[in-house]
Amino acid sequence: MNNIATHLQNFSFNPVPQASSASASASAYSDSWDHAAGLFNGIFDQLRAAFPASSNAFKTQADIDVFRQQWVRSFMENGITTMQQIDAGMRHARQQESPYLPSPGKFVSWCKDSCTVLGISTDDAMDEFHRYNRDRGMYSSPEKFNWSKPVLYWVVTDARQAMLQRCLSESEVETFITRKLSEWSKKVAAGEQIPDPVQMIESKSRPAAHQPSTNDYEYQYMPNAAHMGNVTPAQWLLEEYRRRKELGLKT
Repeated sequence: MNNIATHLQNFSFNPVPQASSASASASAYSDSWDHAAGLFNGIFDQLRAAFPASSNAFKTQADIDVFRQQWVRSFMENGITTMQQIDAGMRHARQQESPYLPSPGKFVSWCKDSCTVLGISTDDAMDEFHRYNRDRGMYSSPEKFNWSKPVLYWVVTDARQAMLQRCLSESEVETFITRKLSEWSKKVAAGEQIPDPVQMIESKSRPAAHQPSTNDYEYQYMPNAAHMGNVTPAQWLLEEYRRRKELGLKT
């Protein structure tokens, strides 16, 4: 098996289309192949350790070549280009009970799974969503909240804003969060870094009750949830009711 590992490290069979009329295209294909091959070579020993039955899968040198080509092609065709994606796939691989190698397609699906890429499941994000809604009043801004992971700041605050603006149900919020996790997992898998929560420019909130003016006699609409700060819709409506009552307006 040491000979197999050595061969994989040194093997550079690169099936660049010989009939290609564009040398630049052929060069780009060659670079992509070499990159994907490098990713595969880097995890071959890990795959053998995670799936010991793979030792019996290679009888000849041709078996090794075909095996490697299929995996490298799968990486190229499915956009597996970063070590973050490979690491996510290997985390999933180490959880398997079967001693047999997965198919290239199965491994690719592990590389793209948001739970393995981000280390966060939809249930984890929903728990954080509920914790934030419960405790957010204790913090001066969402950025100051004690987030479990930076990505949850972006997922949960987007989910809360969508919930308030669209009156989403619990199941709809869960669907929204699942979609956001998938979007972030793709960004991370592509090599993008998750930014830390950043203090946004503070917008001055408009008090619901203030000194009477000509504008006070006009009906006021509830402001966008993004501008309400820590004021809940129920609190705003109560203040608006009191304001109109004090002015003798119809409530």
